[in-house]
Amino acid sequence: MKKVNEIKFLKNRSIIKFEGEDFSGEIGIDGRIFKALTLARISVGVISQQAIENGISILVQEVDAEKAVACLIDEFESERKSGKVSQIYSINNVSVIGFVAEDFNKVLAELARNNVFPLLLNQIAGENRVNIVVTSSQDEKTKNIIESEIFKKPKTVHLAIIGHGNVGKTLINQVLESSDEIKRRKNIDLKVVAVANSRKIAFNKKGFESNWSDEVLTAEHPSKVEELINFSNENQLENLIVVDNTASKDFVKNYHTLAENGFDLVSSNKIFNTLPIEEYRKLRYTLNKKNRRYLYETNVGAGLPLIDTIKLLHLSGENITRIKGVFSGTLSYVFNNFSLRNDKFSTIINEALEKGYTEPDPREDLSGNDVARKLLILARELDLINEFSDINIQNLVPESLLEVSKSEFLTRLEELDEEYQKIKENQEPGHVLRYVGDLHGDLQKEKGELDVKLISVPATSALGQLKGSDSIFEIYTESYGENPIVIMGAGAGALVTARGVFGDILRLSETK
Repeated sequence: MKKVNEIKFLKNRSIIKFEGEDFSGEIGIDGRIFKALTLARISVGVISQQAIENGISILVQEVDAEKAVACLIDEFESERKSGKVSQIYSINNVSVIGFVAEDFNKVLAELARNNVFPLLLNQIAGENRVNIVVTSSQDEKTKNIIESEIFKKPKTVHLAIIGHGNVGKTLINQVLESSDEIKRRKNIDLKVVAVANSRKIAFNKKGFESNWSDEVLTAEHPSKVEELINFSNENQLENLIVVDNTASKDFVKNYHTLAENGFDLVSSNKIFNTLPIEEYRKLRYTLNKKNRRYLYETNVGAGLPLIDTIKLLHLSGENITRIKGVFSGTLSYVFNNFSLRNDKFSTIINEALEKGYTEPDPREDLSGNDVARKLLILARELDLINEFSDINIQNLVPESLLEVSKSEFLTRLEELDEEYQKIKENQEPGHVLRYVGDLHGDLQKEKGELDVKLISVPATSALGQLKGSDSIFEIYTESYGENPIVIMGAGAGALVTARGVFGDILRLSETK
């Protein structure tokens, strides 16, 4: 005996579309269609009357589609000549999925979120039974989504990891190591199905395993977003997330296309959130229109819960009056160590490089651009419309080294030593150096004031007591007065950044 909630899955079907003038109140149309098809010995499946009652859709076996269209054209010849029947044609290569669902609207919402929109829908009132017709190119994906919804099977989430440098490879390994536990605890089956760098992209529909780097080495597909979209469509992958772990200015240009094609986005890449405000808003519009999400908690403070905290405060109506702190784990490490030790400035920078704390080009940190981007991202979370050009940035890189290649810059690092030794020695007693970001001014206006600069602070102050590569953020609000909310902790490093990205992936996965 079949189970009541068994899913019925029929492939190789065609929809016969019968269209014309308003058939409302017309008697005998359905009967003539049935009679003509019965005489032609064609079995009829789902029937659906179109919303404005100007047409009828009928499901038949794909092998009968041509004959069905021909016999209906014969049957309604006079109506076609008069214009009352305008078109009779078939849509081939469709599949039917029948199932029972307590909450059909939730199933439909999940399908829509995955860009599945049924061609036909037939609901039997009182039995919660539904038949939907979809293109065969989406039938397996549709079945998987329905099974997850009504049988509570583990929900498969397909991940495409862009960039497998320090953060990317750490993230992939974290996902692989945790996937069994997440499936057991969260009923979510995380699969890394694509891994890309700037040159090529590797695919594995079943999900990469611990030897993923070997498969990436032998990959042959060029690293293009079209390749990823085609792969996801051809393999009917549902619940798609692209994770951008690059620092690429080019890859962020693909965010719109990815959102349009059903991908949610997670990014440790800060570039997009600091593009001109019009481009920033354009993606927000696309995300809303396509019901897609974009999470980027690691853009500021690596794995620290900063952006969500600020969002929550702002959305709840709390008046944030200032955000100040050491935003860069790299520069935190550099100045914490430089202030305490007798080593040269260049020695400390090289240490930070070796530990993997810096951006790919360390001038991104030393120029202040990285801190400035983080400050701008926080400003935009408060709905301020500041642009990057509004930020007052103290660049720590001498002009003579701004335009040289990365490799040359690294060989000439010692040219910074004399200047920073003087700055260090000219401080007041008991003071230390900190490179801070400061968002202040009247934050109720359209724009705030944004400063990024090196300052000297008492060693006993909150900023002065910072250690290692930790970051610190002081959030001043109207309700909290002079006592800021302080968030402090590891603000750099592949491990914590990858863990933060993983957190965003899980938050997205749980809402799918």
